[in-house]
Amino acid sequence: MLKLDETALRGSIPPLITPFRDGAVDEAAYAGLVEFQVENGSHGILVNGTTSEPSSLTLAERNRLVDVALEAAAGRIQVVAATGSQSYAETAELTRHAAGRPGVDALLIVTPYYSRPPQRGILEYYRALNELHDKPWMIYHIPGRAAVDVKVETVKEIDAACPTFVGMKHASLDLAFVSDVLAEVDEDLRIFVGLEELSFPMMAVGACGLMNAAGNLNPKPLAEMCEAVWAGDLFAARALHRRLFEINKAIFWDVNPIPMKYMMKRLGILPRNEHRLPLVPASPDLEKRLDAVLERAGMV
Repeated sequence: MLKLDETALRGSIPPLITPFRDGAVDEAAYAGLVEFQVENGSHGILVNGTTSEPSSLTLAERNRLVDVALEAAAGRIQVVAATGSQSYAETAELTRHAAGRPGVDALLIVTPYYSRPPQRGILEYYRALNELHDKPWMIYHIPGRAAVDVKVETVKEIDAACPTFVGMKHASLDLAFVSDVLAEVDEDLRIFVGLEELSFPMMAVGACGLMNAAGNLNPKPLAEMCEAVWAGDLFAARALHRRLFEINKAIFWDVNPIPMKYMMKRLGILPRNEHRLPLVPASPDLEKRLDAVLERAGMV
């Protein structure tokens, strides 16, 4: 495992949504979202994560979003680029592009989805990708979408085989997995929480930060939660977690980022609530439910 400075690659690093305008990526709006994260205290941004609708983006669009993010961030905030896809060739192209950008702090590479590879295939996939670059990189572990789990033993093998491996984004309800990986692989492994409802619990057992979609909507409390955990103030962190809990659940009342984009538009963070097929905007009934959540949270 590549050893990082203890202050590097941790904290609240929200996966930014992709704004569209008449079917095209709205680069100006995207740069505005980066600025919003900087102004509200996030510790970093994740480009091209699941929340960005990456499967509806072309490779050129994904690469361009990395460049737009770097230009907007201007070194003021950590930038993590998600470079995985269902295809090794596509992942290699995305990885080479992001790894070649000096301002990218780390890569996040999802387990290849749909193919449901065996554990030895996952190991060889990441070993081959690691040979393409020298950036710190993490596994994006999201079995609910990828339909494959990465076993603890496989993480150990990846750690031994890949010199710049540094951690994982863990988007699973398996809380024990975090303790197992930290104990079996390395206590300094960077584990980011990928499911909002486990933000505080997972940090309490050793996760280093959050990569939560909710950070698109209200970044500051997520950054404050991380900082409270680092300071040892678990009561304050728990209070923030509870305050955010209804919004965290509401994000998944429909497929992410459908509820998120509606709420961002409702709050004026996003100029348009536009998706690419097969995703579509929130239904009128869902809009009413989300409005009520925002009202109870005191956000409208």
